[in-house]
Amino acid sequence: MTEEKQSVIIEMRAGTGGDEAGLFVRDLYRMYSKYATSQGWGQKVIDSNQSDIGGYKEIVFELTGPGAYDQMQYESGVHRVQRIPKTEKQGRVHTSTITIAILEKPTQMDMTINPSDLKIDTYRSSGAGGQHVNKTESAIRITHKPSGIVVTCQTERSQLQNKEMAMGLLAARLLKAQQEADSSKLTQARREQIGWAKRSEKTRTYNFPQNRLTDHRIGKSWHNLEDIIEGNMEPIMKAFRKWEEEQKNI
Repeated sequence: MTEEKQSVIIEMRAGTGGDEAGLFVRDLYRMYSKYATSQGWGQKVIDSNQSDIGGYKEIVFELTGPGAYDQMQYESGVHRVQRIPKTEKQGRVHTSTITIAILEKPTQMDMTINPSDLKIDTYRSSGAGGQHVNKTESAIRITHKPSGIVVTCQTERSQLQNKEMAMGLLAARLLKAQQEADSSKLTQARREQIGWAKRSEKTRTYNFPQNRLTDHRIGKSWHNLEDIIEGNMEPIMKAFRKWEEEQKNI
């Protein structure tokens, strides 16, 4: 049995569907947060960009605990939601999508970053977060010059803490890129994981009118969507563990 990976970084972004997609990012973030609590995992938001009506254009967060990466790895892909938005006056069902990328957080042994390859900028935090925002330049933006990867963090009051979290995210993205390059499928692998956020490219569909969740990769549906959205994800995790075992025997 392989050693359980303790940390996972999850990047969620609104795709097609405008404000409704942003609200669905918020709803799935809440679902993951509740599931993480049930597993006893630690949680920390690294960066977020809220929409005007309370959703998220994007949110990046870390979950830490036994098996966090192994359990969450199959959440990557395009998630499609079909439901009646609260702003819909005629009761029509809308379809929206969000993308989710799952990153393994490397240890220091997995990834060494040359400080000379980094451009580090500080700026004032913005958005929700209490009275401290906009008063000090505690937010961090790190650019990895060789790859062009840019990461930001502004969730902590301390510049040092924000830098530490941003470096963790950068290391995770670099490790992912390295793993994909090693398999000679850098561009293809990235596309396979997050797709192009089009309605036709989906890994999972959340159909609220029918109270049904369907994962198109394993061809399985659950008819307790409302319960799952409240963080009761164990049936999905169990199905993927079974599927994974079956794949090993093929």
